[in-house]
Amino acid sequence: MTFIYRCQLELHDSLYYATREIGRLYETEPVIHNYALCYALGLVDSEVYSTSVAEEHSYRYFCPEQVPKYEEHLTPLNKQGIYVTPARSLSHYAMLNTWKYANNNYHVEMEKTQKNIPSFGRAKEIAPESRFEFLLISQKSLTLPKWIRLGKWMSKAAVEVTELSQSKLIAGEYVFPYLLNPLDVMFSHQVISYDVVNMPPVSLIRNVRLRGQFYETDKLKIPAGMQYRFRS
Repeated sequence: MTFIYRCQLELHDSLYYATREIGRLYETEPVIHNYALCYALGLVDSEVYSTSVAEEHSYRYFCPEQVPKYEEHLTPLNKQGIYVTPARSLSHYAMLNTWKYANNNYHVEMEKTQKNIPSFGRAKEIAPESRFEFLLISQKSLTLPKWIRLGKWMSKAAVEVTELSQSKLIAGEYVFPYLLNPLDVMFSHQVISYDVVNMPPVSLIRNVRLRGQFYETDKLKIPAGMQYRFRS
């Protein structure tokens, strides 16, 4: 039996992560990657966070190295039959924050200096009360948290979950209105056309026309067979 949940997020803090860097401007795209959602929703098994037997620390509290382990952490979700799509914006507002900092060479490298030259940058963030929506497909019933944290500032967001009605599995050509991770869908579907959303670690696609099997439920046609896949 397949369970499909429509999930909505409402931001209670400003959301920031650097989708792109344009000079001193660090911009946040109004899109939430499905990798980030898996961690925020607590779907990644805490035991998988440990990168080796020798490490006793969890990434939830301590990160010994800045090296992502997406394949190691997310592949177990395929065995559990759990998949989360990226989140699209339902309504959002942008806010621009300027931050400043002083030259600290004297502190970092013990250099003598009589100058204190301030520098600055700007962060374009997503404002509180913005709303996002994504889908979660699971082979078992799930209970999701009511509150999660996202982004560089660990911004607080409320989660509203609606279980969709029983779905029918059909094959054909259709358009998917949500965002998709192309690596996760291209092995089970023929991707005919799409628009690209450039962002790390994997650019996403939207307005996607597909051919393959899909779940039809509540006037939605949702790709079937999606799994987390990674570049070799």
